[in-house]
Amino acid sequence: MAASREDVKFLSNPKIGLKRKKYCRFRKFGIKYIDYKDPDFLIQFINEQGKLLPRRITGNSLKYQRRVSTAVKRARHLGMLPFIGDLLK
Repeated sequence: MAASREDVKFLSNPKIGLKRKKYCRFRKFGIKYIDYKDPDFLIQFINEQGKLLPRRITGNSLKYQRRVSTAVKRARHLGMLPFIGDLLK
């Protein structure tokens, strides 16, 4: 009377601990140009202190991570984004 895997009811979700595959949102949605004049979009890529989030967290490819960093730096220079943000989000 061995119970098969289908007979066993899990008390918790068996997919806990499995990580989703990261993807580059620019490649997925076909975004070619990152506009430095759109601070609402660029704020997704900086943390509460105003620092750029790394690729391993955002999932961006190297090409688009460089473009994001350039756009954020241009927006900071023009005063659209703060250099230092205390509890920015």
